[in-house]
Amino acid sequence: MAPTDTATPPSSQSSTSGPDTSTLTSTPSAPQSAPSDLPSGTLGGDTQNTGERITIGLFIAVPFVALLAAIPVAWMGGMLSWLDVTLAVVMYLIAGHGITVGFHRHFTHRAFKANRPTKIAMAISGSMAIEGPVIRWVADHRRHHKYADKEGDPHSPWRYGNNVPALIKGMFFAHMGWMFDVEQTDQRKFAPDLLKDKDIRLVSRLFPLWVAISLLLPPIVGGLATWSWQGALTAFFWATLVRVGLLHHVTWSINSICHAIGERPFESRDKSGNVWWLAVLSMGESWHNLHHADPTSARHGVLKGQIDSSARVIKILERFGWVWDARWPSAERIEGKRVDDYGGEKTLVAP
Repeated sequence: MAPTDTATPPSSQSSTSGPDTSTLTSTPSAPQSAPSDLPSGTLGGDTQNTGERITIGLFIAVPFVALLAAIPVAWMGGMLSWLDVTLAVVMYLIAGHGITVGFHRHFTHRAFKANRPTKIAMAISGSMAIEGPVIRWVADHRRHHKYADKEGDPHSPWRYGNNVPALIKGMFFAHMGWMFDVEQTDQRKFAPDLLKDKDIRLVSRLFPLWVAISLLLPPIVGGLATWSWQGALTAFFWATLVRVGLLHHVTWSINSICHAIGERPFESRDKSGNVWWLAVLSMGESWHNLHHADPTSARHGVLKGQIDSSARVIKILERFGWVWDARWPSAERIEGKRVDDYGGEKTLVAP
């Protein structure tokens, strides 16, 4: 069982030292009381039952099998069309940026403000990534930042120790194993602002509807566009199953891979690192070291050449006037967070 979200974090550490793995295996403290007058943001509340765990398992396993089968299926030919590719890419970008721009940078860290239609659209599009209801996702991630790589972190790869067997076990746990914990993050403690927001609470509770739309929209479009069952089937395989599987594992890789390897040019109290080869697929989220050094920054890829499409989306929304007060990092702020002996590129990306 993962540590409870009420554990008291140990003293902070420099990003240049390994995490105190002894705290990650200690007995968690008893839960503290949370405000009881707030409604739940999910239908299942804060405790996961057997049915939910089975459902999570299916939503992990089936798209993953499809992802593994994608290469041989494409190699055989006749099972992949330009319509399938287009649907898959469009759905990936909509749901993916819903997670990175909406769930992460807006709802979790308040890196910018948004008007009501944009706020609702981001919550719905992020829900279509099928990574859980928005309020539960935000509560988990805020808890992660509070206890990053220490006791209380819901998905640290260092929880079992820092030798090779322990790290392998920890990497699996950080990647997907943590989602099967019976005890869930207390939404009333970590996301009370979202629970008080009637729009977001409704979107969160309607998560099954957004899942159904995400699963069924590609085959409906594919079937109608080709007027055939084969068009619907191939669209479901590529733009639903493969797309969901790829997006899941890219997102989870930020939890696992980006907390185990990568460059660390900025000072942070955990083991977050920059992993360049995940940057495009993660829409800029894999510049994870800067994010943990400056969590409210609207841009994560702040050095020259660091692709961050999520920051570009925020910039576009800002130009339309749909979002404002974006926390674009200044050169002085970023330089102040650098590790003194880091010899990497000094050029910053303009806000």
